[in-house]
Amino acid sequence: MAIAPYPGRVTVFTIWPDDVQWRRVSPKLFFIELLSYLTGLAVVAGICWAVWLIFEFGPALFVAAAVAVLTLLRLAFLPRSLRSWGYAERADDLLVRHGLLYRRLSIVPYGRMQFVDVTAGPIERLFGLATVQLHTAAAATDAKIPGLPPQEAARLRDRLAALGEARAEGL
Repeated sequence: MAIAPYPGRVTVFTIWPDDVQWRRVSPKLFFIELLSYLTGLAVVAGICWAVWLIFEFGPALFVAAAVAVLTLLRLAFLPRSLRSWGYAERADDLLVRHGLLYRRLSIVPYGRMQFVDVTAGPIERLFGLATVQLHTAAAATDAKIPGLPPQEAARLRDRLAALGEARAEGL
């Protein structure tokens, strides 16, 4: 009888294994997401206001109000959504989880990784954060980990690259 390498049982109801040490993304990611949502809201509100002024089209104000309500609703769940992000390094693979309503668990075997990107746009650099993106041959197994401090992103990139090279399966 074969013994599972990881004793934690994973089902559709308990998709995130409890037997691993999860690492979370930085709380600073909240401010980047907040800035993104508020910028989008400002753009939509500006367009709706211009349409209302130029064409006196009343439904434009309704659209602006609806977008504002939906944005505020999303912002109410944003802290919990960001706390759902996590990653765990295991012996043979990397786990990446996220999601509240639709939970997603990506398991990326080290031997299947083709390359690892570390990116940091201007806003991320302003807050001292970076994003690690894992690429495999199958696009469905690609995973990203946003909101990491640059030192952790560089450490993770180097570790994943070394493990991927050591475990490359004839690629």
